[in-house]
Amino acid sequence: MKTLYAAVLCAIFSASAFAADDPSIKGEIREHLKEAMMTHIEDTTIGGDYIIYDVATGNLKKLEFKELHTGVVKKGPFYVSCADFVDAKGRKYDLDFLVAGKGEKLRVLQALVHSIDGEKRPYHLESKK
Repeated sequence: MKTLYAAVLCAIFSASAFAADDPSIKGEIREHLKEAMMTHIEDTTIGGDYIIYDVATGNLKKLEFKELHTGVVKKGPFYVSCADFVDAKGRKYDLDFLVAGKGEKLRVLQALVHSIDGEKRPYHLESKK
């Protein structure tokens, strides 16, 4: 029982290792998605800080980019992928990027705070029918 409990805790605290990924999204589209995310991050970074408005707190956040996640999924009309950032206090931010467009003309339409220090914030993109 202790082994099962330890395995569950490991899975919870290493959720980024199990980030969602749709293996049918591959090749050039995956490359263009990552390029769109990096362009967005570079265009929204001022003086080394990625600037994002946090709707939950009503504050602007200045974050340092760390790395893109490898996972990509399709949610409703968007491709979604994530990246890791940290703030000046060392808190880890996982931002989701909503990407849309066709072919090489993909671009990030919105960035959302998905989690802070592993504490997730839910949001819903697919239409409810």
